[in-house]
Amino acid sequence: MIGGQLRGVIFDMDGVLVDSHAVHRRAWQLFFHTLKREVPEEELEFILDGRKRGDILRHFLGDCLDAELEEFGRRKDCIFRQMRLEVAALPGVVRLVRELHRSGVTLALATSAGRSRAHSTLLELGLLNCFQAVVTGEEVSVGKPDASIYRLAWNRIEIEPEFLLAVEDAISGVRAAAGASLRCVGVASHETPENLTAAGAIHVVRDFESVSVDELERILLGCNPASRQAAVAGGG
Repeated sequence: MIGGQLRGVIFDMDGVLVDSHAVHRRAWQLFFHTLKREVPEEELEFILDGRKRGDILRHFLGDCLDAELEEFGRRKDCIFRQMRLEVAALPGVVRLVRELHRSGVTLALATSAGRSRAHSTLLELGLLNCFQAVVTGEEVSVGKPDASIYRLAWNRIEIEPEFLLAVEDAISGVRAAAGASLRCVGVASHETPENLTAAGAIHVVRDFESVSVDELERILLGCNPASRQAAVAGGG
């Protein structure tokens, strides 16, 4: 794969590498119960859209002091950790990540989660050594759909956007990737393909069981007309 059009892939984590949304929803609901706050189920959709933890807390609790945000965040994470055995990898993603890594494609993670949970998740999946860069919500002042986290990720791996794909499951994440000039593959793990496409995804998959490195290369090549013409002219 080295020398091909696809040189790097930037993955989101929750809903992309791991099927964690149902567990996050329950963990947040239990956390709100500890504060004696009742949050309707439909309002919990906000937490599934790739938001930073601080943004979620402010959305539901209003203005909080930084110390309160830290304490509330620790309490919610503690609840989530107690449920972590219920979190599984998305079908096919471990195989795909390892194949990309073996093919020489540079991988990065761009997640709104904190650094500790990001690293522990990659470690539990056996994928930590596959990722050259791990960028978390702790490293940007504004979360998705702002493009900062994706710009930071592609700067860190030093690959220009035209040679990269992003992989996202949330509307805000797709918009963040597009705002960083990245082509984005949507994963319909909890969002509809129509909504992901409307947000800017160039291709949508349900999971990764039938996704190959060559298919990702074709997806990116199909979106780069100049590169496609060069490949045809060169007999590629």
